[in-house]
Amino acid sequence: MAMIEIFVPDIGDFDEVTVIEFMVKVGDTVKADQSLITVESDKASMEIPSSAAGVVKEIKVKMGDKVKQGSLVLMLEVAGAAEVKTAVAPAAAAQVAPASVAPVPLAAAAPIAVAGPVDVRVPDIGDFKDVAVIELMVKVGDTVKLEQSLLTVESDKASMEIPSSAAGVVKEIKAKVGDKVNVGDLVLVLEGVAGAAPAPAAAPAAVAAAPATPAAAQASVAAAAAAPAAVAVPAHAPGGTTLGLPHASPSVRKFARELGVPLNEVKGSGLKGRITEADVQGFTRSVMSGAVQTLAIAAQAKASGSNDGAGLGLIPWPKVDFAKFGPIERKELSRIKKISGANLLRNAVMIPAVTNHDDADITDLEAFRVSTNKENEKSGIKVTMLAFLIKACVAALKKFPEFNSSLDGDALIYKQYYHIGFAADTPNGLVVPVIKDADKKGIFQISTEMGELAKKARDGKLGPADMSGATFTISSLGGIGGRYFTPIINAPEVAILGVCKSQMEPVWDGKAFQPRLMLPLSLTWDHRVIDGAAAARFNVYLGQILGDFRRVLL
Repeated sequence: MAMIEIFVPDIGDFDEVTVIEFMVKVGDTVKADQSLITVESDKASMEIPSSAAGVVKEIKVKMGDKVKQGSLVLMLEVAGAAEVKTAVAPAAAAQVAPASVAPVPLAAAAPIAVAGPVDVRVPDIGDFKDVAVIELMVKVGDTVKLEQSLLTVESDKASMEIPSSAAGVVKEIKAKVGDKVNVGDLVLVLEGVAGAAPAPAAAPAAVAAAPATPAAAQASVAAAAAAPAAVAVPAHAPGGTTLGLPHASPSVRKFARELGVPLNEVKGSGLKGRITEADVQGFTRSVMSGAVQTLAIAAQAKASGSNDGAGLGLIPWPKVDFAKFGPIERKELSRIKKISGANLLRNAVMIPAVTNHDDADITDLEAFRVSTNKENEKSGIKVTMLAFLIKACVAALKKFPEFNSSLDGDALIYKQYYHIGFAADTPNGLVVPVIKDADKKGIFQISTEMGELAKKARDGKLGPADMSGATFTISSLGGIGGRYFTPIINAPEVAILGVCKSQMEPVWDGKAFQPRLMLPLSLTWDHRVIDGAAAARFNVYLGQILGDFRRVLL
């Protein structure tokens, strides 16, 4: 038995990456190519594989460490060697691999000049198989540079950009969005190539049983340079301009998507301009304070003024000198209305929305609510009908899960959590705080959280986390009045419930008219996901729960 050192191989165009996960511990037996640690760059998470099989004797890095090509990861005890050996050379040309250890032939190091068509294939992307193509970053006819990113793939752990191994003009694209690809799969064909690098060779090998000659070892080391896992990329924006793709880790990208933050408008403060979670939060605060506008908000503001509406094929917005008809006063929109306006316009235009109107008998529930508040008046907690509505909606969402879903391209994402948003009226406009995990909370806890969130909304102190993650929204006008209305769906949700002020009405019970307290319900739903029959059943079931709240227990 002997010890060998496992180093970080060539991980592409990165100076340093951060260790974010350990996948083995001291004493574990690992196989060749088994992942040891996960590292994260400014653009992707990657798993570092073992180049040999053996037993982990000592781990040389810790969580949060910065590592790069050649950094020592761990010490491995292997069979068939007599002394400490190097499994992966810290630098490809710096040393010769020991005779008893097979080096890591991932890809050829030196680019070569090639004329004519060249196949570009998926390089070694680590311990991933059948990764999905989620974005194409070039099109036929585009001129690409060596190591320019061509497409983005996504595994169950990370998003990665696949770079070009050559420079030239894209003649044919062999992959499409949704395809599953692996190492060596053909991505596209280039024409007029210069600086092409051969396709990746086999994965790292285990310790060789037979000794190798020095000449062979030197030749192997010279070839031990890995293909880049992810490279800083120019991406093509609409209109033919070229933009730098935002640098952010998959976790930050997910966080930005949840908040609706356009990453290409966020300035990164991390290494090489990397966008951090703090940058996303700071951008959101700036937008909320009115210090900056997103491009979407600016476009909506323009549309409400002098935009010609050409992007939607509309006739020009009317330009009128209102002062010639009489006295006027001009006031700027509040920052909340500026922010919400762009989203409302998009949702109203893009979602094929339909509204069902119904009434729910809440006579008994209102009596129970009043008596509950009287019994608990010393606690200071006041239960509102909206708290009962939230619990009733959770029960209905569980029975009809498509209402608790979101569209993602051609797929439907069914959420296993129940975060309910409720519209809160403030002096500056409408905001939507969110009650998280409403299915796990009682009426009193929901009422308490609603009161706290409503106060923060009135004081202008709601944070991004307070308003993100909703799966379904309730817009209540119960304290104001009205009968029915059509609320706009809050994308990416697929439905929203509008409620108005309840009123006493005569209801026929089969023998006589009885005075009953009726609550108007207006359910707006996305017809791409939900059909009329499902919407009617949802409303009926919701009315049944509100009529007899014991059904929540069923």
